[in-house]
Amino acid sequence: MAAGDRFEGEEPGDIPRLWHVTLSVSGKEAPLPEVRRALEQLAHDHPFLLTSRYAVDHAEIRYWEEARDLHDAAAVALRLWGEHRQTAGLPPWEIVGLEVIDRATYHQRIAEGYGPPPASPVGVHPF
Repeated sequence: MAAGDRFEGEEPGDIPRLWHVTLSVSGKEAPLPEVRRALEQLAHDHPFLLTSRYAVDHAEIRYWEEARDLHDAAAVALRLWGEHRQTAGLPPWEIVGLEVIDRATYHQRIAEGYGPPPASPVGVHPF
């Protein structure tokens, strides 16, 4: 079966799609080395993370999520920071922004020059 092929009778909403997620968090200042180490641990635990940018009081995580619809992708994204706060040693920051867009919209924005820059280089980097 090729990518994008459907089984007979399968509804489009039943097929997982790729969603580009940008999660923004912020809070009280934390030492930069600790923030970096925590984001690196999160990326190690969850290799789907494309890139993280960070400062002493905020961070942005960008990645691709496979989900049935936007609601499912957003729900996973909204749980990510809290569920991994202790295991990765993440700062006790709150989520202050979330953007979830489908793959076509992401590529359209890039092509038109007004989307986020492509996640390059991949990894954990300071702002």
